[in-house]
Amino acid sequence: MVRGSEFTATTRQGRRGKSQRVVTHLRHVDEPDIRVGFVVSKAVGNSVTRHRVVRQLRHLVARDLADLPAGTRLVVRALPAARGSSSAQLGHDLNRALKRAAS
Repeated sequence: MVRGSEFTATTRQGRRGKSQRVVTHLRHVDEPDIRVGFVVSKAVGNSVTRHRVVRQLRHLVARDLADLPAGTRLVVRALPAARGSSSAQLGHDLNRALKRAAS
């Protein structure tokens, strides 16, 4: 996702799932492609820390893309607790948040 309007629509109209380190917003639209966006605020840390968290989350979401139905819009927002977390911890929290949003 690149447009602010897509982020806004997904966060306002989508289903929310929360865990200790991430919040996910999941929405389905009538389009064939899957789009994912990430939000990592300055509360998570400085630029280097934020980019590291985004890279970790991008890698974790990429492995689960095949499991998402067509037309999915997903916004993943990192919470301050994501700073310094291992990929295993982020992956566990991401899966938990996705399950909560999907139910």
